[in-house]
Amino acid sequence: MELLVCGGAGFIGSTFVRERVREHGDRVTVLDKLTYAGRRENLADVESGIRFVRGAIEDPRAVADAVAGCEAIVNFAAETHVDRSISGPEEFIVTNMQGTHVLLEAARERGLRYVQVSTDEVYGSIETGSFTEESPLAPSSPYSATKTGGDLLVSSYFHTYGLETVICRGSNNYGPYQYPEKLIPLMVLNALAGDSLPVYGDGKNVRNWLFVEDFARGIGHALVNGLPGEVYNCGGPDECDNLTVVGRILELTGRDESLIEFVADRPGHDRRYSLSSEKLQGLGWRAQVRFDAGLARTVEWYRENEWWWEPIRSGAYREYYERHYGRALKA
Repeated sequence: MELLVCGGAGFIGSTFVRERVREHGDRVTVLDKLTYAGRRENLADVESGIRFVRGAIEDPRAVADAVAGCEAIVNFAAETHVDRSISGPEEFIVTNMQGTHVLLEAARERGLRYVQVSTDEVYGSIETGSFTEESPLAPSSPYSATKTGGDLLVSSYFHTYGLETVICRGSNNYGPYQYPEKLIPLMVLNALAGDSLPVYGDGKNVRNWLFVEDFARGIGHALVNGLPGEVYNCGGPDECDNLTVVGRILELTGRDESLIEFVADRPGHDRRYSLSSEKLQGLGWRAQVRFDAGLARTVEWYRENEWWWEPIRSGAYREYYERHYGRALKA
């Protein structure tokens, strides 16, 4: 296929690009504005097989340049970190909603298939059971609200214009190449450095963990086999609370629990997420990586790839971390 992958230099997007190029031989154009979380290095091993365009999805001219010759758009481009959305929601509105609109217009003008990559956070928190695709949307942060707005816009283009759209909502992803503001890479890198591990509240918030390569394959199933106008949930095979995740990371890095530091909970922190994936499984998808195995692989990748994360921890991320947590990282 000829694909335009927006946000393809980010964590999940680059994983998807590598999978489509290596396993399926797709011809991929990546459109990415290379914010703090997008890096060309993430695509180094498939660089020769892609076309790269630097630009923002909210820029119609950049989108028009990138989409030429493509038959489908897969949109990963988004501001994604809940904490950053709380302190500054404006960028989330521009990218997650206005940018989605620009892409939808480009797809409508050219008659392209459009896949929106979304999140379980659009459903809000659930005490028991799992969300299905029919569950009501109840976002609780500026991040999840803007992702919800984007999803609703995508659905409206199917119903109003007949655009061939599909939405794929993933549970919490983890794995190599994830920017260290997110829970697992944050804790892994702090543990490797002997730094404290900041845990929100009581640490009992539960997440449904999905290895990033499994999500990339799930999105591929939705792209190729998903029915127009449909939503597909893509959930991980295991769930556990944040404190348990931190404990396992300490074991894998040879550190002890004295590094755990409980910090003030963030506003509106959802207690539990859980997705039912039966609908996507009906297309032939199954999660292949259990959490314990995937976490061990992830810790080992960060241990072996200091070249990737050291420039992040020594750069602007240090300033963000100190501003957010009120303390500095160790050198």
